[in-house]
Amino acid sequence: MDEILGQVLRKAVWERLDLLSELAHRADAPSLLSVARSEIPRLTEGWRTLLAAHEPDSRDHCPECSTRWRPQKAPCSVWRSAYEHLVAGGLAPRPGRHQRPAHPVRAAAPVP
Repeated sequence: MDEILGQVLRKAVWERLDLLSELAHRADAPSLLSVARSEIPRLTEGWRTLLAAHEPDSRDHCPECSTRWRPQKAPCSVWRSAYEHLVAGGLAPRPGRHQRPAHPVRAAAPVP
């Protein structure tokens, strides 16, 4: 059951990201402004929640990426990815090797 739920959740997230990408590339200015006002706060809060879970502990290890036998020094891959996409990517965009392989963008629903 957990495997099926995981598949459903992953599919829904990828579809949402596809929709947002499609809107960013094809929506008219008023629609894009409306989407940005609703989605940017949600996306930033999602990043904050994810990064808080990966905040280093007192030994400078990531509590989420570490295992009992294999501690992961900070910054972990989540923090490095955040930096690349949110900070460095704005200055010098370049595809990261950790990115998901390209997939076809599904047809987006009409923008309200």
